[in-house]
Amino acid sequence: MAEVQNPIIVIPARLASTRLPGKPLADIGGKPMIVRVLERALEADMGPVVVAAGDPEIKAAVEAHGGHAVSTPPDLPSGSDRVFAALQVVDPDARHDCIINLQGDLPLIDPAIIRAATLPLSDAKVDIATLVAEIEIEAEKDDPHVVKAALAMDAGENIGRALYFSRARVPYGDGPLYHHIGIYAFRPEALKRFVGLEAGVLEKRERLEQMRALENGMIMAAARVDTVPFGVDTPADLERARKQFSG
Repeated sequence: MAEVQNPIIVIPARLASTRLPGKPLADIGGKPMIVRVLERALEADMGPVVVAAGDPEIKAAVEAHGGHAVSTPPDLPSGSDRVFAALQVVDPDARHDCIINLQGDLPLIDPAIIRAATLPLSDAKVDIATLVAEIEIEAEKDDPHVVKAALAMDAGENIGRALYFSRARVPYGDGPLYHHIGIYAFRPEALKRFVGLEAGVLEKRERLEQMRALENGMIMAAARVDTVPFGVDTPADLERARKQFSG
């Protein structure tokens, strides 16, 4: 066993968004969305939480609400790269044995889901942990916007090794299909290796960053949770989130 002892949550955020410009700073119940996500992460009570800010406006907004944020270069290619850049500032000696990469557009996420992300790391062989939930809506099984995870996980189990991710309906045959939830828990050495890798053939074809890890022999495993957390991607999503906070 290799239980996580000292995790840190890092929330990458930048203003560039094609579908919802300025998304991290969008007001939800009187606070910017990135602050709402920060609050959920703190409620998970796992350790320190830091926002990896790609823009000075994000850093200022977080600090204005008492949160911890660090500046990262605006042109980094991915959230994982932004997380790694922030760690060079807040944890240069790699004191934390687990880095949770939490998306900055999940203002309604249940803190228990964040905590679940580390569970697969109890297996010392696992480099990267993530989350899935069973797909229950039939239309989502063939929706390319719903990323599917093919897991080596028997019925009744809650953690399984991730063997493939796809926008297509996988795996073939009878049995549950799993919606991948893009929250990751990295071991420090795994994150360092991951951001140093070139984008792979399948990563480019599927347009899924996590395929880079599998293509390079890294071991990923996923914990099953009951629901997919609601993410804000469009103006309609934002209005839905605002209604939740307004009661």
